[in-house]
Amino acid sequence: MDSFIELEREFTKPQGEIAEGAIAERFRGYLPVVVDVETGGFNSATDALLEIAAVPILMNTNGELIGSQILESNIEPFEGANLEASALQFTGIDPGDPNREALPEDDALRSIFQPIRRLIKTHGCKRAILVAHNAHFDLGFVNAASERCDVKRNPFHPFSCFDTATLAGLAYGQTVLARACEEANIEFDSKAAHSAAYDAGKTAELFCKIVNKWHRMQK
Repeated sequence: MDSFIELEREFTKPQGEIAEGAIAERFRGYLPVVVDVETGGFNSATDALLEIAAVPILMNTNGELIGSQILESNIEPFEGANLEASALQFTGIDPGDPNREALPEDDALRSIFQPIRRLIKTHGCKRAILVAHNAHFDLGFVNAASERCDVKRNPFHPFSCFDTATLAGLAYGQTVLARACEEANIEFDSKAAHSAAYDAGKTAELFCKIVNKWHRMQK
């Protein structure tokens, strides 16, 4: 896998063309970017960041949010990182597998952050805002890795985020991603879950569906 290639995968079907710059007016100048991380535990300060995937959210000419390309990278555990056996069993990740083609943290972050910064500039936004399921978990790992790698241009707001667990609880009465997708009529394969790319894609679908439904209700 070449982590610097932006892999295009359609998670939503756009009804119309991308409206350049429109997304900047929707969320006070912030570009929503759905993120999912897979880790070696729950502590962002001590546990390894093993996978990251991001789906920037744009807007079409009908005012609907749509998921764009997916950015993803497998990551080498940083030196001295903790790896909980229970976390690895849950995700199915073997950090030592050479077929993962994992990158050092700083290279992996660059492969995600650079395209996001380009989109921020292209669409006239001032910064990205992280969207995730139980978002502060993912934001904590992104911020911790950025600090370890001394990243000067982390595109994400340092503490604000959108949490799809909260949004799904409001919209569908469900806070578990798989169950929320089921209520939203979004296909969800539990066997494919707990991969950063898959979960980020499904979270992007869920986020777009909830926000678009709300937008239609306001008309």
